Amino acid sequence: MERQETAILIASIILVVIIILMIALFYIFQKRKNSLLLQQKEAEKKFERAIAETQIEIREETLRNISWELHDNIGQLLTLAKIQVDVAKEDPEKLPEVTETITKSLTELRALSKLINPDAIKSLSLTEAIALEVERFNRLQFIEATLSSNTEVRTLDDKAEIIIFRILQEFFSNTIKHSKASKLMVNVRYSKDKLIIQAKDDGVGFDINDLKSRQNVGIGLCNMQNRGKLINAEVSLDSAKGKGTAINLTYYYKKLVTEEEDNL
Repeated sequence: MERQETAILIASIILVVIIILMIALFYIFQKRKNSLLLQQKEAEKKFERAIAETQIEIREETLRNISWELHDNIGQLLTLAKIQVDVAKEDPEKLPEVTETITKSLTELRALSKLINPDAIKSLSLTEAIALEVERFNRLQFIEATLSSNTEVRTLDDKAEIIIFRILQEFFSNTIKHSKASKLMVNVRYSKDKLIIQAKDDGVGFDINDLKSRQNVGIGLCNMQNRGKLINAEVSLDSAKGKGTAINLTYYYKKLVTEEEDNL
């Protein structure tokens, strides 16, 4: 009888210990789950903030471009047209020159309207948006730019397009401002599982292993790579002194995952 009571007591203790362990494990599981959910929400908020900041940067870059074109391009054309009109008053044979200048001004205004109209920008695919930039570079004679792409165009997530376009826009800006390049080549290739974009200039280049001596380039590369991580895109720069600079971007078609979510 005594042995039976002892066995029941031991069994009860074991049962209580098991119940306590289950409660503890459940508590730990719930705490971990809540922590993961909180991290996920924070990651989503960070991602949305990054998207908003990128959109603002694109708008600011667009406004800078519009301001420059109005002041230094279209403004100069209209000033020239005014001078030509004054000359044509004395020499009517100069009127065709006035017509040509005004026609060119109208062409520039139409091109500029594409940048101003947000609905027009939203309706563009990524390749079309890049083509618009390349067209602008050539029209304003910033640089001799070319774009090549395959016919397969896969519809990307809007947020991915925003990030990719801003990365390229930053590279283009650095090329025009700092590279002393005369040519810019952009290649866009859509494959079954990924998008590959390569852009290369023929500028002065730099030693890729010595980014510390080129602080702006180093910071720019970090910015582009950090943006790439937001959409799981791989971004790298390749450069050598006297051999230009190239950017390589690879984006795999899949659900957007932020860096924090990927580490969960």
